Amino acid sequence: MDYKTVLVHLDQSPRCDVRVTLAAQLSQSIGGHLIGAAMTGISRHVFSGAEFDLSDPVFAHHRDHLRQHARDVLKHFEQVAASVGVGSVEPRLVDDDAAGGMVLQARYADLTVMGQFDAEATVPGVMSNLPELVVLGSGRPVLIVPHSGQPAYPLQRVLVAWDGSLSASRAITLALPLLLRTNTVAVLVMQTADKKADIHGEQPGADLALFLARHQIKIDLVERHIQGDRGEALLSIAADLATDLIVMGG
Repeated sequence: MDYKTVLVHLDQSPRCDVRVTLAAQLSQSIGGHLIGAAMTGISRHVFSGAEFDLSDPVFAHHRDHLRQHARDVLKHFEQVAASVGVGSVEPRLVDDDAAGGMVLQARYADLTVMGQFDAEATVPGVMSNLPELVVLGSGRPVLIVPHSGQPAYPLQRVLVAWDGSLSASRAITLALPLLLRTNTVAVLVMQTADKKADIHGEQPGADLALFLARHQIKIDLVERHIQGDRGEALLSIAADLATDLIVMGG
């Protein structure tokens, strides 16, 4: 199993180059096809609605202006991808808003790379919950690049957040191509007061370790009893372990 198609969201944010570089490095390392998708910001429903006059000169001028911005972003995307050495690259201009366009595009990709929302560097037309919308709407794995720091690739240490849930199980399966390319995989067994005791089996983490072992992935098991906010606890543990990537359900 490998990622044959990697999709990266393009916009005019200052961190766009960071996520494009990471997506390009990943695509280059696996020999996959890299797609850069730039949305115009005009919902596709505008073009399918008969009640809207597409020949209106004001609308046409606005549309052409937005399309040119998207073309500029796509041109830069191609330059970054070429500098990394990706063999198969596709720039894709999409007449749609960011959420609707990325949800549909992500359904035809093995992995989608997006940026975390940054309140201090807002981009017109990009909603704060865009990554969440794509995660929930596409049914595909989404790699979210933080709005600060430099992502590491190749990966040295990956933290898998395991709480025995359906979404966590699915996330681990979809992340196998990345887990196979990392030096160390730490599985964090998260046990909380609101979880049933039998969800992890007789020995917490043992069944998951055996599953991953059959994929030639050895793990370090980290067991924690979580109190309070699980997200904050997860970030704290990830920092303590010098984690390059967190794999978790959504």
